[in-house]
Amino acid sequence: MKYIPSKVKNIEKIPFKGKLYNITTETGTVVANDILCSNSGGLGTPPHERVEAGLIHKSHNGVLYIDEIGTLKIQTQQKLLTAMQDGKLSITGQSELSSGAMVRSEPVPCRFVLVAAGNIETTRNMHPALRSRIQGSGYEIYMRDTMPDTIQNRRKLARFVAQEIAKDKKIPHFSKEAVEEIIYEAQRRADRKGYLTLRLRELGGLIRAAGDLAKERNEEIVSAETVRLAKTFARTLENQISDSYADRRKQYKIIEIEGERVGRVNGLAVINQRSGIVMPIEAEVVHAFSQREGKIVATGQLRIIAREAVQNVSAILKKFIGKDISNFDYHIQFVGAYSGVEGDSASISIATAVISASEKVPVRQDTAMTGSLTVRGVVIPVGGVTSKIEAAAEAGIKRVIIPKQNLGDVKIEKKYLDKIKIIPVEHFSEVLREAFPLEYEYVAKKYETLNKEKPINGLK
Repeated sequence: MKYIPSKVKNIEKIPFKGKLYNITTETGTVVANDILCSNSGGLGTPPHERVEAGLIHKSHNGVLYIDEIGTLKIQTQQKLLTAMQDGKLSITGQSELSSGAMVRSEPVPCRFVLVAAGNIETTRNMHPALRSRIQGSGYEIYMRDTMPDTIQNRRKLARFVAQEIAKDKKIPHFSKEAVEEIIYEAQRRADRKGYLTLRLRELGGLIRAAGDLAKERNEEIVSAETVRLAKTFARTLENQISDSYADRRKQYKIIEIEGERVGRVNGLAVINQRSGIVMPIEAEVVHAFSQREGKIVATGQLRIIAREAVQNVSAILKKFIGKDISNFDYHIQFVGAYSGVEGDSASISIATAVISASEKVPVRQDTAMTGSLTVRGVVIPVGGVTSKIEAAAEAGIKRVIIPKQNLGDVKIEKKYLDKIKIIPVEHFSEVLREAFPLEYEYVAKKYETLNKEKPINGLK
């Protein structure tokens, strides 16, 4: 490829206006932005001999937008980096089905502004040099998926509902109550007190599903009841798979919701982002094979944060149990955790199960729990509380223990209000008091006493 416009006859120069202009001459050559591509081939040229400009060349003196940049192959990212550094890149042409030789032009100008997007995981898949180039010569902006729950932002969501209706052109308008139900769902999906979700694509799906359902029900205006009904089937494929997974667990009685069991706790978890499930956790305490080699063994495909949470619980156990635990092995099983466990929200469940097994005290099976623990036994907030509570209610569980700081995040559906009791707690001793039957309250009191700060080896 050569910049020789003087050799191209009867072709006027075309001023650049943000696009790449190609002109094919009678001889088969191409003029692209006043650049002669003499080997591009004319009409009827075999595919393996053609040279066609790519997006980075078409973006010359303009903007190149790449979504999900982390999905690009490393080789492609390297070429992109070369184009950004040199401001030019050769055009390569070859048919995927051809055995012919690769056709390569001389470097073609491609100066552009790169705008790339992707999830947070994208940063781990990006070529280090490419990301360094972005950090050094540009900006990295984290886009939040929530916004403050203000009157102004609620009005914006109401306007969004109207826009989705106008865009669809087939669904009826929404009543005031139906719009309020959409806003309430935005609060639920934000999973944070005082915030609204910005996952507008998901809300748009709910709006269209409610509109379609309203047409089936012959409603001239979509009602709030129809919106609530649409929530039951306007769910992602992942959520539906999670529901099926939970149904199988109930069918085979992996979850117990009545009576009392030693060393067994109904923990709560979230899978596929927003689908809550009941995750039973069992613990058993046995003597170690050799003295002072006791350990905590956890199974259930635990990932990094979950494994660290188990180790943090060991510090709490040493303090609360009040004896040398190194003479014992503590086995912890996440029952039916086939897809793995991540996060530390099972901390209070693990600690309760181990203390139950150690003290031979039964745990109420009509109770489920979720919450993280500090090494001093303070219960701290976790995510997905609303989904977890609703999952417990669906399973038939009557009581659920959550961190007190999460109480404002709870936005459960009205149909669950009379089915389950929510118990907020601040300290692990409160967890034990609520998890153990009333006649074993003395155990919780003992641990509450042990929690008081004491000198260690004479230190104050």
